[in-house]
Amino acid sequence: MLTSLKPLFILIYFPSQYVDQAELEQFDGVSTGKYTVGLGQARMGFCSDREDINSLCLTVVQRLMERNGLSYDQVGRLEVGTETIIDKSKSVKTVVMQLFEESGNTDVEGIDTTNACYGGTAALFNAVNWVESSSWDGRYALAVAGDIAVYATGSARPTGGAGAIAMLVGPNAPLAFDRGLRGTHMQHAYDFYKPDMASEYPVVDGKLSIECYLSALDRCYSVYRNKIHAQWQREGVDKRFSLEDFGYMVFHSPYCKLVQKSLARLVLSDFLSHPRSNTETGPFSGLEAFSREVKPEETYFNRDVEKAFMKASTEMFDQKTKASLLVSNQNGNMYTPSVYGCLASVIAQHTPQHLAGQRIGLFSYGSGFAATLYSLRVSQDATPGSGLDKLCASLCDLKARLDSRRKVSPAMFAENMQLREDTHHLAPYVPQGAVEELFPGTWHLTRVDEKHRREYSRRSLNDDLPLEAGLVNSTTATEHIPSPVKKMPRLPASTAGPEAVTVSNGDH
Repeated sequence: MLTSLKPLFILIYFPSQYVDQAELEQFDGVSTGKYTVGLGQARMGFCSDREDINSLCLTVVQRLMERNGLSYDQVGRLEVGTETIIDKSKSVKTVVMQLFEESGNTDVEGIDTTNACYGGTAALFNAVNWVESSSWDGRYALAVAGDIAVYATGSARPTGGAGAIAMLVGPNAPLAFDRGLRGTHMQHAYDFYKPDMASEYPVVDGKLSIECYLSALDRCYSVYRNKIHAQWQREGVDKRFSLEDFGYMVFHSPYCKLVQKSLARLVLSDFLSHPRSNTETGPFSGLEAFSREVKPEETYFNRDVEKAFMKASTEMFDQKTKASLLVSNQNGNMYTPSVYGCLASVIAQHTPQHLAGQRIGLFSYGSGFAATLYSLRVSQDATPGSGLDKLCASLCDLKARLDSRRKVSPAMFAENMQLREDTHHLAPYVPQGAVEELFPGTWHLTRVDEKHRREYSRRSLNDDLPLEAGLVNSTTATEHIPSPVKKMPRLPASTAGPEAVTVSNGDH
């Protein structure tokens, strides 16, 4: 059963600059391939001091609205998922509300959600649940995920990244949640956390973090499998679920190599749950040496198991997961937007006809820890002008946008990281980064006053116009009295408009 409410449209934003991971290996004095092969990373996007979490979310929301020709009074809920905290009280969502002022729409529910990289998924679930609830007033919901992932100098620094994603949620979408098919696992652990409020840097227990990630994956997949078996049984379907039932499988991606290991992990799970599997041919061929009585929790760091199942899953990885790593490989770990950057990467590299009718599995993980494995179904309608056709068209320039970024030397990257460290939460402060190096249409920080109030401006979409067009600051925003909203329009039952490119939940 599908829920016809899901993302109609997905827009991804990443910074205009990156550092090459092969060059960073040389700069850091590590062995060749440590970052590029060992982690599977090619490039890492990063922000100058001109961008913060507020500016990232301002940028991605305004671009989504502009690209779809939407008015702000059509949005009734806005959820933000982030772990990039620059204020312990004021939410990012309230900053983004500056975009709504001209429309006069202040009737917008939702707030920020935080739990490491899981916040974006929680924001999306909240948005979908609102549209499916008795509280829904007919308007769209927006789920926004954004973060700036930075680490102290050392082995974790090349696993950074930055970006934001906005997802429009409403009915008649080309992506629909499989109703009742979520496997969730929540547990307490100090694998990755940020206890120092004066620093952007996390405290990371690398080995424990991998163990938590893989154990959460095991448990979520098991719960999901049990739920879909129960659903099929009720429907009279006599079959066993396996990875083969996903057209694509995408993961939260701290780094690409972990994703490849994670897919192998699911093959291991299928192997252990199929007591009479054929080890001579098919996906389990060559695995006869491994006992089905092995305990998964004893294999997290077993090199023999890892190597064998990565080899066994190579073809499946190429078919179902490899394409999802475009953004992760080229931009790094975006934290909360990571898994949705992987989803966008799949959509960007396939035609509507190829995607139509597919079931896409998604695994979302946030340290601490919280995780969910769930699935989306792609619309069967791939005709020109359909919602799926529009969704694919909106993301088809993703690789070109990644390639249009400016490469920065590792030395300049290191200087930028040091500047962020030295000026983090400094007030008053005027950023030093060059505005002209941002993508057109990017919001950026102009100053932080002595009371830590942040002011933002938008670089013009037209390079010939003044770069400081669209000045917004936090003090005038609080004095603005919006005009009353006369009437909140309900979504039409069916239109050729942007809702055809949303996310929905099946049969609302």
